[in-house]
Amino acid sequence: MKAKIQPANKSRHAPSPEEALFLDLLRTSDMLSRRPAQVLKAEELSSNQYNVLRILRGAPDGLPCGEIGNRMITRDPDITRLLDRLEKRGLISRSRETKDRRMVMTRITPEGLKLLARLDEPVQQTHRDQLGHLGRERLRVLTELLRDSRSHAA
Repeated sequence: MKAKIQPANKSRHAPSPEEALFLDLLRTSDMLSRRPAQVLKAEELSSNQYNVLRILRGAPDGLPCGEIGNRMITRDPDITRLLDRLEKRGLISRSRETKDRRMVMTRITPEGLKLLARLDEPVQQTHRDQLGHLGRERLRVLTELLRDSRSHAA
């Protein structure tokens, strides 16, 4: 006797509003991340590498590896290898501190700053193209809702 195969849409219950929103957030995040990734790819940069450079631009005195990891948008389990690639390209430098030799400080180099300067406008334009239609007030409300969601997710 053959088992009857249920169509996928009938065997699954309707998602809760929370699940539906979660799935919409994942789809939206994936869709919105594609165009900026293309801009970065032209400079042979990943989104995580770009994130590190932006973090370091905001910390001219440098940061230890752990602090960079804490500030990342998405967690990268191998931050050391990520930094190795950026250092190899001359976009960052790392040095041991004289007071505490265990502490390695990472700083953005002038070449890294030049790269970010080239990317600033194209990345900003991509964001305006993708989200500008929402208007300032709706962007503000959406930002508040997302921040509130993150604060309760941890």
